[in-house]
Amino acid sequence: MSKGFDELISGVKKIAKKKLAVANAGDRAVLEAVRDAESGGIADAILVGDSDEINRIASEIGMDISRFSVVDVKDPTEASLRAVRFVHDGEADMYMKGFLDTKTFLKSVLDKECGLRTGKPLSHICVFEIPGIDRLLFLTDVAFMPYPTLEDKKCIIGYSVDVAKACGIETPKVAPLAAVEVVNPKMPVTVEAGERTRMNDEGESTGCIVDGPLSMDMAIDPAASEEKGGHDRKIRGDADILLFPDIHAGNLVYKTIVHTVPGVRNGCILTGTKAPVVLTSRSDTKDVKINSIALAAVVAESLKS
Repeated sequence: MSKGFDELISGVKKIAKKKLAVANAGDRAVLEAVRDAESGGIADAILVGDSDEINRIASEIGMDISRFSVVDVKDPTEASLRAVRFVHDGEADMYMKGFLDTKTFLKSVLDKECGLRTGKPLSHICVFEIPGIDRLLFLTDVAFMPYPTLEDKKCIIGYSVDVAKACGIETPKVAPLAAVEVVNPKMPVTVEAGERTRMNDEGESTGCIVDGPLSMDMAIDPAASEEKGGHDRKIRGDADILLFPDIHAGNLVYKTIVHTVPGVRNGCILTGTKAPVVLTSRSDTKDVKINSIALAAVVAESLKS
């Protein structure tokens, strides 16, 4: 089991090297991440976009562009469609957003002819390595699905369980989060969390343990779980996956961790697609992008089995 990104990246280096297709690749942070991912044995890349701009940035950052395949496409929208087709056709294993607005990027992901759509809803998963916690934490959905329905949450759990298993967690523990630990009819979030737990108990969600509603402290802190009488719960401060009731709760927790926790590391991917999709923000650091590429690589490897 990978307890941090160093272990995850070490594991990636032991598998067959994956190939990443980048849409409109003329972005400094993206090219720095792609350069370091290639030199670090994580992934090779096909860079689609304005070759003049790609070459200019590569020269500035000391990147040996001859080590990469560069496909010259000036128009950003066309670049995204060319890049995603490499993944659709099996010539690349993963798809990544470069200097491109998210709306255009997602249109390429969902393109009927060359995209990566499966007919299922898409969801975003962020994986955190947090000092003081002895395992990776998988947070979902923090950036994509605003108000997931009960059925959506079944898909989200399935996606996150698959990602967690790809990272070496044999039976992931899923905590549907709420403000309290008991079902209260006046609090719909707790009712849905209880329903998802019941469905897991009845075998609708397999390969994982679901226990909710749970408050955040009982989900991630064994001492808090013990103090609050959680000894009879299936999750006692050792949750792997934190399932948020909506995007507001997820995004607030995500940004709080990113901006207040020293030494935190994270990576993010989009799920519900035929192949892993690296969807990071332009403000994300090079390290976040490298971690995301590594995460996509282990998921791509798991999809082969």
